[in-house]
Amino acid sequence: MTEQDKKQQFEQPAQNKLPRLVIILTILVALATAAWTVIPGGAAGSKLLKAEGGVVQIDQADLADGQARYYRVQGADNEINFFLVKSKDGEIRSAFDTCDVCFRAKKGYRQEGDSMICNNCNQAFKTELVGVIKGGCNPAPLAKELRDGKVIIALADLEQGSWYFAAQPQKGSM
Repeated sequence: MTEQDKKQQFEQPAQNKLPRLVIILTILVALATAAWTVIPGGAAGSKLLKAEGGVVQIDQADLADGQARYYRVQGADNEINFFLVKSKDGEIRSAFDTCDVCFRAKKGYRQEGDSMICNNCNQAFKTELVGVIKGGCNPAPLAKELRDGKVIIALADLEQGSWYFAAQPQKGSM
């Protein structure tokens, strides 16, 4: 193989590189978009529940692995998003998938290990404190009851937080 042959082997005309770059970028954008809609967290990864008899019910066993589960319920005026997570202390925690500070962004939280992370400002909150500490960027607490192996949440309690998810939310209109 001559020196010229070696050079040609590694040199490609610039015109051939552009289509490859466009294809690679297109694939990356498609993968990012798919990941955004599939990764749990917020409305994209949430399960739609129906209120029956004025309550929604979730099996406690569904939360045994400590992974946050995201849900939504159709309220009187809009969908209401919330999550449940079993913290490492064994308690089941419930909160609206928003906070008093970042609610207008409508980005919710994601779980990383034993913390819930605000998808808007990236602040981390230990799962043991979900529903305990109120205000600021802490997940907004949501009342719940544990009974007969179920997490029971009253539709009336969900409706109290519906303003967070309204098209034009008015903070404090609870």
